[in-house]
Amino acid sequence: MNFIFSNHALQELQRRGLQQNMVESVLNNPQQIIEEKEGRKAYQSQVDFGGGKIYLVRVIVADNIDPAVVITAYRTSKITKYWI
Repeated sequence: MNFIFSNHALQELQRRGLQQNMVESVLNNPQQIIEEKEGRKAYQSQVDFGGGKIYLVRVIVADNIDPAVVITAYRTSKITKYWI
């Protein structure tokens, strides 16, 4: 998929300590793609952050345009809240 990162997404990656290459990996090989509000989608995968701790990495994307735009990304320990 062709995609670009919004300025907001880049700022949030840095603030949240997420590596851009890890987010790109989720985008290229998501375990799930979930429909979100406003026509956006959440590309998500469970990722081991070390020490046996698994987090869900969610990447919110506007993919109805080309290239798709990464709006934001974050990790959460609340996997069951979002996992379908």
